[in-house]
Amino acid sequence: MTMTRLDQFIALSTPLSRKEARRAIHASRVQVDGEVCKATNTKVSETASVTLDGQPCTIPGAQYLMLYKPAGVVSATRDSEHPTALDLLPPELLRDLHIAGRLDIDTTGLLLLTTDGQWSHRITSPRVECQKTYRVTLSEPIEQPAISALESGVELRNEPKPIRPAGVTVLEPKVIELTISEGRYHQVKRMLAAVGNHVEALHRIRIGEIALDPALGPGEFRPLTQAEIDSVG
Repeated sequence: MTMTRLDQFIALSTPLSRKEARRAIHASRVQVDGEVCKATNTKVSETASVTLDGQPCTIPGAQYLMLYKPAGVVSATRDSEHPTALDLLPPELLRDLHIAGRLDIDTTGLLLLTTDGQWSHRITSPRVECQKTYRVTLSEPIEQPAISALESGVELRNEPKPIRPAGVTVLEPKVIELTISEGRYHQVKRMLAAVGNHVEALHRIRIGEIALDPALGPGEFRPLTQAEIDSVG
């Protein structure tokens, strides 16, 4: 059973900061299982009855969100020059939220955000090889030799090993879907450059089994379904 310090429990379950939570506890405003508790380091279980000023306190469960990232937004929690993905979300959702698999500022599409570190690790860890699919708009029509090279695993400049084989689906002469299982720096753009082409636009449509909801517009988000959460194994 998970045990949490009382001051942390209050900070997680109310708008109070950790410092404000300690003050409230010292002021006898907090009760645990019906008794006033003034020790901030008291360990409480997730099933304990905790109240602040008589109001029940409950630590919220983990959050899992999908966001349609627009161009011009950075995949960061803070940035002094550009709007961030977290700026698109209401303040009440931001506590402990982080991005699982970032996108370049000019890349659009599916971004996953969560408070669950183990879950996001299963998406981002190179050992897991979680697949990501992008719709790629090219400057030149793609030719079969380039497709074959991508599907075999191209070599990138200053990289010690070739890229893992990619999946390629041609939608139009200048538009492909590219599925990769790594997350190297600017990987898709560098892969297409390595086969003599140039990426004009990049849009992520899928991470693992989670597809960008077509009902979402740029800047919009929704919670993941339980099936989507469970698909990240």
